[in-house]
Formats: sequence, structure tokens, C-alpha cells
Amino acid sequence: MIRNYAPFSTILLLVSILSGCSLLPEQIDMTKDWSANRFYFKAHEAMVSGNYEKAIENFEKLQARFPYDKHAMQAQIETIYTYYRWGEPESAIAAADRFIKQHPRHPSVDYVYYMRGLVHYNQGQTLLSKVAPTDSSMRDPKAMREAFHYFSKLVERFPQSRYSDDARKRMVFTRNMLAKHELHVALFYMERDAYVAASKRANYVIENFQKTPAVKEALLLLVDIYSRMGMEELAADTQRVYNHNYSQQVSVTE
Repeated sequence: MIRNYAPFSTILLLVSILSGCSLLPEQIDMTKDWSANRFYFKAHEAMVSGNYEKAIENFEKLQARFPYDKHAMQAQIETIYTYYRWGEPESAIAAADRFIKQHPRHPSVDYVYYMRGLVHYNQGQTLLSKVAPTDSSMRDPKAMREAFHYFSKLVERFPQSRYSDDARKRMVFTRNMLAKHELHVALFYMERDAYVAASKRANYVIENFQKTPAVKEALLLLVDIYSRMGMEELAADTQRVYNHNYSQQVSVTE
């Protein structure tokens, strides 16, 4: 009886395959002996140069290996900014929330509040809106509301913060956008002859967004709404309010 034996070289190959990667060199961790200072320097260097993925990797290793080092605390703060610049708003928000919860009295917590607001402020700036800009007041106002909330917290808790002045300016813009959004909704209802719903939105603008440009338009819209609904007395009263505040005479029937 003739038996076929596999060549010795083939047997060796099979053994090496079955034993996994034992014949391959092990992957070497180049950061194994790094100090906290070196981790921070390399992460910060990567962040500044725009290599955000590498920056996040080193910031996270720093925090894992040296959780009580002073650089680890700074790494938490810079991780927020890095995620923000990397276009990962949800991760930036999560990192900011975690820092605020764990270190509410940290000297740099004002910056974290500012970044928390800024992430939401810019969250609506999608790729499409950058290519073909649109009125930001037409977008979902949730992000703007969150931005206003955290900017206002910053200004309230840290009025002398170096970031508060910019936050105040952004709050003005954000408030104007929120008011315009409500006005857009009122006009949406108006176009569909839903006058009651439109009047509620217009009144909401007047009551909650005083001193914004949208109030002037909301008053004129209310004059038109009340006229179409046959509520001439309310239309005339609203017209008088408009004339008193804006010194313009506009006919109720226009």
C-alpha cells in the first residue's frame, strides 16, 4: 500500500498557521515608557497641527495611565476642544458635561461652560449650510436654545470671565435667531389660514423676545391676523402699540 506524505516544508507552514501569529513580531507600544509630560506634549502638538485623532488618542492614554497627574486634568479640558475641532460635537458635549459634573469648582470650568455653548452654537453649521448658506433661524432651534442656556450660565456664574463678553454677544445673536424662528412658524401658520395658531406664535415673540427685531414684525403680523379674523378692536389696539413703539403709521387694512 502506497502512502503519500506531505513535504516537510508544508508541515512547517501548517504548524505556523495553526499556532497563530507566534512567528510574527509582537506589536511594540512605543508609548510604554512615556511620562505624563511627554503624553501631554505629544497630544497638544498633534492638536495644534490639526491631527485631532492622534491628539485624542494620546489625551486618553494620558488620562488612563496618569489619572491623578496635573496634565490629566488639562487633558480633559483640551479633549473637549479637540473633539469640537474634529467635528465630533456629541463627544465634545459629553466630555464637557463630565468635566462640569466632576470639577464644578475648577479654575477653568468657565472655559468648559463656554465650549459647551459654543459646540451647540456651531452645531447647526452642517456641510450643506456651509456650501449653500441658509438662514440659521430656519433650522431646528434646539441647538440654539442649548447654546443660549450654557452661555447664560457662564455669564451668570462667571460675569468677569474672559469668555463672558463673547458669550454675551453670542447670546444676543442667539436670542434674535430664536425670535425669528418663532416668527417663521407664525408665518407658516398664516400661509395656511391657521390664524389662531399664528397669533399665538406672534404673541409669544412679543412676550418672550422683547427688544429683538422680530417684535416689530410680530406686531405687524398680529395686525394682519386680527383684521383677517374680523377682530377689528384687537387689530386697532395692536396697531396703536406698534405706532407708539416704532413711530410709524400703518393702516390696519394694509
